Amino acid sequence: QVQLVESGGGLVQAGGSLRLSCAASGRTFSSYAMGWFRQAPGKEREFVATIDWNGGDTYYADSVKGRFTISRDNAKNAGYLQMNSLKPEDTAIYYCASARISQTSDSQYEYKYWGQGTQVTVSS
Repeated sequence: QVQLVESGGGLVQAGGSLRLSCAASGRTFSSYAMGWFRQAPGKEREFVATIDWNGGDTYYADSVKGRFTISRDNAKNAGYLQMNSLKPEDTAIYYCASARISQTSDSQYEYKYWGQGTQVTVSS
């Protein structure tokens, strides 16, 4: 088992920044890839970013590329999502997830454990 707890969400104006954190406990978090996903009201959950087990490889959705940065600190069992130049369309609940595999993946089906989510609201 692994428990994931997100934090750092909130209300920010367009153009602003937020840094989300994901604290992991239980399973060997550092052996597996992790990802960030989001779900806006009335929409399906979508992929945002992923990082492999040791931070050597990352992959982003086109909608956030160049604005968001995913990172991890395995010594702290933690993952992060730095979000810059935020837009109103970034408003969503953001979830971190721990994968079944060590390589990056944008497929939700590769992720076994999920956090409860943190709300990000970007005002125009």
